[in-house]
Amino acid sequence: MFTLSRRRILLAAVCTGLTVLPAVGGWTTGRSIRQSAAPVTAAPGTAAPGTAAPGTAAPVSDAGSGPDGPTRPGAAVTGSAGSHSALAGSAGPDAATGPGTAPESGTEVCGFAPDASCGGDDAGPRGRDGGSQLVPAPLAPPVGWALTDVPRFPPRPAPEPIVLPDTDEVPVLSRVPVTQPVAFITIDDGYLKHPEAPKLFAAAGVPVTLFLTTDAVRDDLAYFGRLRAHGAVIEAHTISHPQLRGRSAGFQRRQICASADLLGEWYGRRPVLFRPPFGAQDRTTLRMAKSCGIKAAFLWKETVHKGKVRYQEGRTVRAGDIILMHFRPAFVEDFLAALRAIHRAGLTPALLEDYVPG
Repeated sequence: MFTLSRRRILLAAVCTGLTVLPAVGGWTTGRSIRQSAAPVTAAPGTAAPGTAAPGTAAPVSDAGSGPDGPTRPGAAVTGSAGSHSALAGSAGPDAATGPGTAPESGTEVCGFAPDASCGGDDAGPRGRDGGSQLVPAPLAPPVGWALTDVPRFPPRPAPEPIVLPDTDEVPVLSRVPVTQPVAFITIDDGYLKHPEAPKLFAAAGVPVTLFLTTDAVRDDLAYFGRLRAHGAVIEAHTISHPQLRGRSAGFQRRQICASADLLGEWYGRRPVLFRPPFGAQDRTTLRMAKSCGIKAAFLWKETVHKGKVRYQEGRTVRAGDIILMHFRPAFVEDFLAALRAIHRAGLTPALLEDYVPG
C-alpha cells in the first residue's frame, strides 16, 4: 500500500509540473511553441499578426470626364499597371532636395520610403483640413512616370488670409489677391479614381483642393480618404453636377447644402468652399451658397487637359492663380503639367483654404 501511495503521489507531482511550469514559461498546454498573449509590436511598414495591413483599399473604379464637364464611369485609365493594383510598400516623408529640383535616384519621398509620415510638413495627424483621422497608405512604385518627373519647390510662405466681403452672397474668385509667389491647384468631380493619384500627391508633397461631386465619389469613399492622407483638402461641387444658373433657389440650395453635408459626414469636415459646375452661377447660386455656410465660390485662370495648360491671360501662371484640372484618364500628365507650369513661373503651390478664412 505504501509503495502504491508513493507512486500515486509521484505521478500527481509530475502531472502538476507538466501543467504549471509551461504556463509560467509563457506557453500553454497542448501548444508547446505558442507565445504568451503579450502585445505584438509590428515591424515598421508591416501589420501586426491578425490585423489588416494598413492602407488596405477598396477596388478602384474606372471613370472618365470630358473636356467640358464630367462623363459617367466607363472611360479607360491609361498609364496604370492593371489599374486596380494593390498599393504595397512603406510610407515615408517628403524629400528635401532643394528648391526647383527633382529628387535624385534613391531619394526618400513620402509614400516610397520607410519609417516616416506623409501628407506634407503641415498636414498633421488629422490632415491639412482637420477632418477625420488619417492613415497614409503604403504605396507601390510609380507606373508610367518617375519620381524625377516631379519638380521640387521652395517652402511655402506663411499664408496671408484675405478679407472677404460681408454680404448675403459669397464672393466668386478665379485669382486670389495675394502678395506672395504662390498658386493653387484644384481638381474637380471624382468620377475617375486614377490609381497613380495618391502616389503623385505623395511624391509632390504639395497641397491640393478637391472640389468633389458626391454622386461621383460615393462608390469609393476610401479612395479620396487616401488622397486626404497625402495632403488634399475636400470641398463641395454639388450632388450631381447640374447646371445651376437659372434654376430655382430650392434646387440650388439642395445641391449645395446636401453635398456639403454628405462630404462632412464622410470625411469629418464640412466644406466651406464651393465650385459651381461648369463655372455657371447666378445671384441665386451665391445667396444659396452663403445660406449653406459656404465662404467663397471659385472659378479658375488656367485649365489642364491631356497634359496641356491653357491660359486665360498671357502664357504663364500668375501669383494667386487658381488652376483647374479633373480626375480624367490623363491625370498623370495633367498633374505634372500643372506642377511644371507653376514651377516655370517661379511660384510655389499653396493651399487655398489657408488664404480664405474658414
